Amino acid sequence: MNEEQFKGKWNQAKGKLKQKYGELTEDDLKYAEGKSDELLGRLQEKTGKAKSELIKEIESF
Repeated sequence: MNEEQFKGKWNQAKGKLKQKYGELTEDDLKYAEGKSDELLGRLQEKTGKAKSELIKEIESF
């Protein structure tokens, strides 16, 4: 998934991730351009899932 595809999916996925993982905060979910690796790292930390697993989950939204 390239950066542009990730950005497009991200807006759709934010709400679903907040519903599924209630411990995620708005700060955790803020996406800054060029920071997809940092964002995925935060999601990994909060959810305990692997990066590849999270990418698949976001793609499925």
